[in-house]
Amino acid sequence: MRLTASLWVSAYLTRLRLADIPAFVTAHGDDTGGAVLVKMNTLDGHATAFTRSFDLMTGARAWIELAAGTEADVDAAIVRQRGFDPDLWVIEVEDRNGRHLLDEPGLSD
Repeated sequence: MRLTASLWVSAYLTRLRLADIPAFVTAHGDDTGGAVLVKMNTLDGHATAFTRSFDLMTGARAWIELAAGTEADVDAAIVRQRGFDPDLWVIEVEDRNGRHLLDEPGLSD
């Protein structure tokens, strides 16, 4: 059974809050089946956007880099993605050290 998008987002935001990492939902996607995109803003004019990838051969899921560079360039990539997928959730994480927790157990797989 797969988690709904809204439940995953809520759990992720809670995990970030417990680690004292500010995060905000900047685009609310479909509550049940919307994909999630995470924008990591390092507050120095640069950002990275991560999206979930699914390997059809192995069934493995992993977070991959969708875009990286200036914050304006990453924002433009996110706007393009939302043009393809209006059900997309976008979460912006703000941390000078680049902590996003996506590599932690329960979020990385």
